Amino acid sequence: MSITKQQQQDALAEHYSDILQLLGEDPSREGLLKTPIRVARAWMELTRGYDEDPIAILRSALFKESYHNMVVVRDIEFYSLCEHHLLPFFGHVHIAYIPNGEITGLSKLARIVNTFSHRLQVQERMTEEIAHCIQEALSPQGVMVVVEARHLCMQMRGVAKQDANTTTMHYIGAFEHAETRQEFLDQLFKE
Repeated sequence: MSITKQQQQDALAEHYSDILQLLGEDPSREGLLKTPIRVARAWMELTRGYDEDPIAILRSALFKESYHNMVVVRDIEFYSLCEHHLLPFFGHVHIAYIPNGEITGLSKLARIVNTFSHRLQVQERMTEEIAHCIQEALSPQGVMVVVEARHLCMQMRGVAKQDANTTTMHYIGAFEHAETRQEFLDQLFKE
């Protein structure tokens, strides 16, 4: 049985009201009165990626093109939620692909980053999902994705390391060659 978005929002709000009570708060006090519905709406927005098809997004703007050199889109900002602690992690995604007869609209690459980051995630899986999505949708000669992020689950709690950054990479096809990978990495990390 599927539920409507309104039913989903109402159920989430009810649960957040219960959570506030379990934390020792009074959800009926003025400052918290609308908090459960606000949080429910926020969570629905932050997880909207489950309702989006990233392959369809990329394929919605395919163009035949004989360009066969590297296409690089860097510094795509993202915000996501760690599935282990439900705390934010955020940073930048850098994408390179080498077309094989077709290209996609550049904004579509940013859109699929939004799709995958608006799901409960771990950075490692998100990196792979983006790369495999591009590979499936475009069949390029190769694709490489680099994600750099800061994790609030590491900064706000536990080890509380404020300056820790995490970098993940996934590469397919032509990027399995060290020289091709290095060309992309040189673009990313040049001074």
